[in-house]
Amino acid sequence: MAKQQALHCSFCGRNRDEVKILIAGQDGHICENCVEHAQEIIMQEIVPNAESKQPASSSQYKLTIKKPIEIKKFLDEYVIGQDEAKKILAVAVYNHYKRLNQKADNEVEIEKSNIIMVGETGTGKTLLAKSVARMLNVPFAIVDATVFTEAGYVGEDVESMLTRLLQACNYDVAAAEKGIVFIDEIDKIARKSDNPSITRDVSGEGVQQGLLKLLEGAEVLVPPQGGRKHPEQKLVKVNTQNILFICGGAFNGIDRIIGRRVNTNAIGFNVNKEMQEYQLNNLLQFVNSVDIKDFGIIPELLGRLPVITYLNPLDASTLRSILTEPKNSLVKQFTRLFEIEGIALKFEPEVLDFMVEKALEYKLGARGLRSICESILTDAMYELPSQKVKQFDVTIEYAMRKFSNSKLSLLKVA
Repeated sequence: MAKQQALHCSFCGRNRDEVKILIAGQDGHICENCVEHAQEIIMQEIVPNAESKQPASSSQYKLTIKKPIEIKKFLDEYVIGQDEAKKILAVAVYNHYKRLNQKADNEVEIEKSNIIMVGETGTGKTLLAKSVARMLNVPFAIVDATVFTEAGYVGEDVESMLTRLLQACNYDVAAAEKGIVFIDEIDKIARKSDNPSITRDVSGEGVQQGLLKLLEGAEVLVPPQGGRKHPEQKLVKVNTQNILFICGGAFNGIDRIIGRRVNTNAIGFNVNKEMQEYQLNNLLQFVNSVDIKDFGIIPELLGRLPVITYLNPLDASTLRSILTEPKNSLVKQFTRLFEIEGIALKFEPEVLDFMVEKALEYKLGARGLRSICESILTDAMYELPSQKVKQFDVTIEYAMRKFSNSKLSLLKVA
């Protein structure tokens, strides 16, 4: 009796016991390793040529430009307060895309207005950038500056932010070249010290220098799948000349730098104490390039971020409005969550005031409101879907009891 031939992969020749999966075809088999390798080859061949194969009219991104006043009105629907930041952002974005649509003129070349936003955590920096991208209908990518290092070191290269922009628009290079990149935590790549050191600042000043060519505008070779894990892939050429870069950061401690520069300690009989107190509590309104340079951002990078704006710290009235007024407010979100279960959710006004009070106490900004709301409603969201309840009223007694039992209440406020 003839011995039955062992199954093996028709591509690499591995036997059945050497692989995890062996997929059968009509006249052969293929293992999971060859499938993965084939997928990589397909991505390398198809993705770089996606632009040439895709008709220009098929792009889903149709740029819609609105006037600055209309842009601000749109932002008002999603972000409460921060009128100064909205106005500056609306003008910068409008001028940027007006620049893209101008007719070619050899005499006057309008440079792009990259933006840097300074504000405490939870004040709305990321939300502003997201809302602008949604209104303009352009590709948008959020990247975290903390993961970047100089080329050759462990971490990500700065070109990977363009990879995420390409992925956001399904590798439509023409659309990506008119997109928006929001670089969050830009303050975390500040120069560590002015003192010379024997070690390289590979995640600080080195990253800032790597960003220079991207922000200025250059043709960059971008790995479509990220550079470190797939070094053999074909690169895509992306021109960053028309990509708008918006940088945001908390810049913790910059208020002390501003305070040393601004004279807020005037004395005398004619001093307006209320104005002086307001200035001390809102020093970010005086921020300029000198303060950011002293914080640790190199002058070459600041020169490529000509528009500087600030976001005010959130006060009680603003936090109260954030809970109820925006289109995607927290109250509307949780009401919708309960509505899907057929339950009508109602908050007492005192409950909203209680959440605002705790958010101010823990200094977490608008993000703190969601944490507090989750801690109050977690038990209700756990129990009510299994019960036949048509309405649920959140009282101040219920809110205080549930919050006091949560781990969030154990936070120590500095």
